[in-house]
Parts: sequence; C-alpha cells; structure tokens
Amino acid sequence: MVNVRPSDFGRFWYTAVKDLSDVPIRPEIEPIPIRSTEFADLFAVRITSSGPYRLQGYLSVPKGEGPFPTIYYVPKNASVLEIIPQGTSNLIRSRYVTFSLACRGMRNSDKPYAAMYPGQLTDGISDPNTYMYKGVVSDTLRGLDYLMSRPEVDKMLVLAWGNDNAVLAAALHDGVTHVVTTPAYLFDTMDFCQMTDSYPLEEFNDYLRLFQDEIGSISTILEYYNLRWHAQSVTASTLIMSDHSSGLLSPKRIRPLADRIAGEVTVHESERSSYRDGLFAEKWVTSHLIGDGAEPIIPGHWV
Repeated sequence: MVNVRPSDFGRFWYTAVKDLSDVPIRPEIEPIPIRSTEFADLFAVRITSSGPYRLQGYLSVPKGEGPFPTIYYVPKNASVLEIIPQGTSNLIRSRYVTFSLACRGMRNSDKPYAAMYPGQLTDGISDPNTYMYKGVVSDTLRGLDYLMSRPEVDKMLVLAWGNDNAVLAAALHDGVTHVVTTPAYLFDTMDFCQMTDSYPLEEFNDYLRLFQDEIGSISTILEYYNLRWHAQSVTASTLIMSDHSSGLLSPKRIRPLADRIAGEVTVHESERSSYRDGLFAEKWVTSHLIGDGAEPIIPGHWV
C-alpha cells in the first residue's frame, strides 16, 4: 500500500493541540504514603484532558534537592496503570522523577468511558473526529503539560518512554528531549497488519473483516497517526527498540521511520532477551540523562 500524508495533516494536529490548550489542567494531587519510600514520595495525580475528560496518573519525586531528570511513561494500549513498568527496579525512583498516566478508557481513567482491550485501537475509527485515539493522543500531551508545570522536573532532561505514543509525544510537544520507543501499531499500520495475526495489529484486521467497505476511509484516517509523517518533527534524541532481524518490525523495516527522525537516532535490534534488551535501554537512558560515567539502575534479579 502507498502511504500518503493527508493534505490537512498539519491543520488537523494544530487544531487538536489548540483545542487541548483551551482546556484547564485543573490538577489535584494526593500523597500515597504506602507507596512512598525513604528515597521517593509517590502521589496520585488527577488532571483534565480534552473533552473535558478526567485522567489519573502516578507521580514519583525523589527526595532531595531537584530539579531531577524525568521519565514519562506514556499511556499504553493496556488496561492497567502501573507506577513504573513491571520488572523495573524501584530504585529508579531515587534518581528520576517518574510519571505514568492512564489515558481515557484505562482503569483509573475509565469513567465515563471504559475501553475494551482489544477494542480501544478501533473505537470510533470510522471518522477522524470520533476516533478514540485522537483523545488518547491529547491525553498523552496533557501529561506532558502537567510535567512541565512541576518545579522538580529538569526541563532539559525529559524522556518519553513507551510505544508509538512516545514518538507522538515528541513530535507534538516541545517538552520532550529524549525518547525510548517500541513501535507496535501506528507505523504504516495498514501495511503491517496484513503481515500478522498477532495483537495489537490484529485488532485492525478484526475490524476490517467486519467492515470491509471502510478499508479506504480507515486507511486515510490512520495516516494522521502514522509515525512516518510525525517523525520529521521529532528533534529529541531517540532510541528505537526494534524486533529481531526476522521479526515484523525489524531494523530493516523500521529504517524508513528512523531515517525521518530529525534528532539523533539509535536503533537497537532485539536480542530476543528481555534482560539484554532491557539492559541496553537502561544504559542508553543513563548515559543520556545522567552521564556516561553513571551506572544504570537495574533490577536485582538481573545481576
């Protein structure tokens, strides 16, 4: 399939960002003592996104004098919100401000809308203005708006970490200075979903089997979200975690995305080991946010 950038691509996203800026954040913050430690305090945060829609997140702030480098765990395509990703060393919270946010539909942000998983990626996709993911992108950007308001955050060292939303965050918000991304479903979606029967891409196949007459319109709508067209706006230093050489999103297949990113790019080919891949990412993050001489903080079971 030939990927075509929509003629109103820039206007579409300018309007979305402008509409979000007109919505007051209205933050509420509540300490969570049971999840605080001798090295970090944890807070439940509630903020308002476009809609208006109320969201919840977890903010962890190291004890001591800031500002601190910051890791923003962008909203993901999953139902459960974690303080930090499962398997990550809790000591990460001693070095970085961390913020994880549940987008609309995820648990803790599921009133009035509770998403289905699978189901969120195609909800309302028949129209660009009703597609649920437009709201998810707004939620992702609103999380960055909130982080930029925090005095504990070092504005020169803000990492967006996650899936495709990490790239969208960097493209559409100037607060992101670094990115770690594992693209999964928004890069040339219609091409890659035809090559697999695995989720999350299989969700698009499920939808199109039911609504075959919408293939043309769905293809057009997905181009607004295609990372291919957002990449040129990403000036952040970026680490792309790709599949292994024979995987769906292999380094070769991800190269057109990497080549379009304006900032410094590193592509890491999966070593088919969560330990080796995780260690590479932690070393990259540590060197970029702390310095080349610093040791990465890794889970105890990796040692």
